[in-house]
Amino acid sequence: MIIALDAMGGDNAPVSTVHGAVLAARESKHKILLVGQEKVLSEELLKYHKRYDLTSLNIEIVNATEVIGMGEHPAKAVRQKKDSSLSVCAKLVADGKADAFVSMGNSGAAMAAALFYLKRIEGVLRPAISTTFPTIDGSCLIADMGANVDCEPAHLLQFALMASIYSEKVLGITNPRVGLVSIGEEPSKGNKLTLAAYELIKNTNLNFVGNLEGRDIPASKADVVIADGFVGNVILKFGEGLAEMILKLVKKGLKKHPVAWASLPFLWLAIKDLRTKVDYNSTGGAPLLGVNGVCVIGHGRSESKAVKNAIFAAANAAEHDLTHEIKAAVEKYSVNAQSEKTNE
Repeated sequence: MIIALDAMGGDNAPVSTVHGAVLAARESKHKILLVGQEKVLSEELLKYHKRYDLTSLNIEIVNATEVIGMGEHPAKAVRQKKDSSLSVCAKLVADGKADAFVSMGNSGAAMAAALFYLKRIEGVLRPAISTTFPTIDGSCLIADMGANVDCEPAHLLQFALMASIYSEKVLGITNPRVGLVSIGEEPSKGNKLTLAAYELIKNTNLNFVGNLEGRDIPASKADVVIADGFVGNVILKFGEGLAEMILKLVKKGLKKHPVAWASLPFLWLAIKDLRTKVDYNSTGGAPLLGVNGVCVIGHGRSESKAVKNAIFAAANAAEHDLTHEIKAAVEKYSVNAQSEKTNE
């Protein structure tokens, strides 16, 4: 697989992006295109020539003269900066010169670039950002995570279709359980959006387990969790905050009760496992589902480990022909989508 990496995107770029690319190249056979300012990237890459044999790494630098900052207006920046590292990444995929692209930069701009250059898959109403969320038995996939704060029922139906395919084909979960976030388990509970979406999702061949309350998500009651982008983003940020609070409480408890330090060697493995579960660096990035190509968007604060894992996630999605699988599923339920498009 050929993966284009926005090497100038992110709070820690290009240090973390170049290092992440080096790590990914050492651990795989993927070709990585480092997209950005050639002089800057060449100098950064040379820092590793004593540690690694750079000639054996399948890395190529693709020059892009402009950079889209984290605070810039997404759509405006993509339109005006056509030679930005992010725009060039998207164009490489659109032109068939790369199988996927990864960015740790401005997430709104990454989505705008994907829509501008790759376009939506025919029949897809709204692309969705999905990401894994830690649960008691592993993790689940949540969609949408913030790309669409205002949704229609047909949007949630398509989020369910696309996320279910990603969960099965890329994450390897057989017949994933799909749940809809609501305020009660009963089909009659919810608002106008969730009530209508419930009926649409119920009438598919998805393994729909019905409504999920907030507590059901970490309890592993579904493999795929569906919500509009507003609710999905709140769930994600609440989960991140809760995890940080738990870790801080453990540290505070150890300081308050010095005798507890004696048990630290036994607690450490559990604490380490918890940190891994909630660490976005382990996940890598979130796939943008519904565009004509593979795009993985990472956290702006990502370190090299996250960059490496995002590259692997993008390659995995491309290898499983995710775009084709989603297109087939959307076509199957195009009647629902078309009726919603008419109402917009």
